[in-house]
Order: sequence, then structure tokens, then C-alpha cells
Amino acid sequence: MPSANLERPDLESLPLSDENGLIRSAGINTLLDRIVAGDTSDRHWPERVWELYREFGVLSWVIPQEFGGDAISSEELTHGYLRLAAADLTSTFVLTQRNGACQRLAGSDNAELKAELLPRFGRGEAFSTVGISHLTTSGQHLKKPAVRLSQADGDFVLDGRIPWVTGANHADWILAGGTMDDGRQALFMLPTDLPGVQIESPPELLAFTGSQTGAVRLEQVRLSRTHLVAGPIENVMKSGSGGGTGSLTTSALAAGHAAGLLNRLADEAERRADLVDSYTSLKRAHQSLLDDLVTRANDPESTEPRLSNEAIRQTANSLVLRIAQTYLAAVKGAGFLSGHPAEQGVREAMFFLVWSCPQPVLNAQIREFACGFQGDGEL
Repeated sequence: MPSANLERPDLESLPLSDENGLIRSAGINTLLDRIVAGDTSDRHWPERVWELYREFGVLSWVIPQEFGGDAISSEELTHGYLRLAAADLTSTFVLTQRNGACQRLAGSDNAELKAELLPRFGRGEAFSTVGISHLTTSGQHLKKPAVRLSQADGDFVLDGRIPWVTGANHADWILAGGTMDDGRQALFMLPTDLPGVQIESPPELLAFTGSQTGAVRLEQVRLSRTHLVAGPIENVMKSGSGGGTGSLTTSALAAGHAAGLLNRLADEAERRADLVDSYTSLKRAHQSLLDDLVTRANDPESTEPRLSNEAIRQTANSLVLRIAQTYLAAVKGAGFLSGHPAEQGVREAMFFLVWSCPQPVLNAQIREFACGFQGDGEL
């Protein structure tokens, strides 16, 4: 006997402080409908969705108003990421990397560079991305910096290899960073057509191969102070804006992806009564996560442990993994076929274990994986 219609995740009416913002407009609903109506495979560069982002003004969300943008609040941006990620996670991930570069540039003191680039980024005339993982998580255990920064004849010189750059082979500009011998670091807007910039072919990934994330090699790349965004200072990533490791952005994408998977699980549960209890339990946990996300977005200075960025990220990681695997188990063998939404959903959920994941969050996740098992591997 089919189950009654189940209550679905509600991302549209979250109680954010801006009740009349862009993310609540009818245009966003139209955008989302058009996104899900087409191909949302994570294996191809999301050109179709990116054109929709340009058409519906998504690319202007983080651009300051003085440069022709909308400068939406951080609360609205969190809401926007939630809704976009539920529709198509790959393009939303690419958007976060592009927005990170724009936000870092917008927070810079380099007025000339901002005036030159930000209006173009907002109109979608040029594509920017970030190449800063080596300054946050990737390779931090290495004694030699991944990208060495030096000075010569008044210019800055970059040498090394940036390990992870999303959309590098589509980028006109990369927000890149390097480390000097004395430990100081600096950020630059790096034109990809400069001599010495070599963009490597992106590898096949477990998920998000369509994001075209790969390495960029730098050999004696010279930049002037006109390209400087921040620094040289110690811990340059702690200056300015643009999120960071373990920020709410990543948790919002995990929660959005979980919402999309929950909708698919609800479709199954409405046909099979044996799934209703599991769906209801996961839906309740997801709503609790949304409540915490919204509370944190509205009060970023909260000192309540449950509302810390790390605590929310830990909850988001755990939940999206459990929902993805529940959906796969629910659809059985069909979901194990390449290209099925369950197969893609599981692969994409795994990404949150490695994307901008602080060590305490990762440690907690590993403990959860091991929970309930004795040293001999038995329950």
C-alpha cells in the first residue's frame, strides 16, 4: 500500500534575517526548475548551468554594489548555496570557488585591481577561481612550501605547483598564493596567460570530474604589485574575507546535497511503507542541521559549542553520508549502476571527507566510522 505524501525538506522558507532578499524571489524558483530540467551529471563541465547563473544574476551575488553587483548578505548566500546544491552540486561547488576568489579580491586594498576585474566577474565576462589549498589544508605537513614566493627587481616571483584548482583550464584569473623563505605569504590575482603558467590536464576524480579540478605548475612566474591582493604577511589566509577551511559554505553545500537526496528518498518511501520510519528520522536530523546552519548564519559570533563551524560541519558530513547510503540501499541494485542518481549521490557525498575538511572534523568522522567495533573487528 503506498504511503501518504511525506513532508519534504523545505529550503525555501528558512527563517533568515533578510525576509525579502534575492534568494526568496520567484526568479530563483525558475532558475532551480531550469537547472533540474537538464543534465546535472558531475562528469562534465557545467556550462549549461553556468549560463543560467549568468542569465539569472547569480554571478553578481558576491560582487560589491559599487562594481555593479548585488552584495547579498552572508545569510542570503548561505541560503543560496543550500538551494543551488540541492539542484546541482557540481556547478554549486564551482561557484563557491569562483566566489571565493571574488570575495578575497573585494576585501583587498588594491582599488585599481578591483575596479578592473570585479565588474567583469559580475557580468560573467571572465572566470576566476582559487588556487590556495596549499595555504590551508593540502601539503601543510611539508617542510618546503608547495609554491615559493620570492622578489626580483621589484616584482614577485612564484615557483611551484598548486595542487587543486577548480576549473583551471577555464580560468582567466586564479587567486593564487605563495610563501616566502621567512614564512610570510601573499595572495595575487594571477592571469593564466602569463609566461610560466602551465595548467595540467585535470585528472579523473571519484566525483566532480566535471569541475575540471587539477594542478597548475608555476615556473618563474613574475607578478607586479598591481596583481597583489593581500600580503606579504604571516598567515595571509586569516586576513580579509572569503570563507576558509571548515566555513559554513562547505556545510551549506553538504546540507543542500542532503536535501536533494532526501527528496529522492521520499519518492521511494511514498511507494514503500518500510522506508517511512527511516526517512522520517533522517528528515528530522536534517531539519535540526538546517536550524543550526541558519542560527549560525544569523549569529556568526555565537560561542555555543553546538553552533561552531566545526560542530556544524561534523554534523553535515555525517548526515549527508548516511542519507546518501540510505538512498542507495533503498533503490538496491539499480542504484549501483553508473549514472544512477544514487550512485552519483554517494560519490558526491564522499567529497565532503576531503574538501576543505579541518583535521578535528576528519578525526571525528573517522571515530564515527569506527564506533561500535572492537579491536578484532567484531561488533
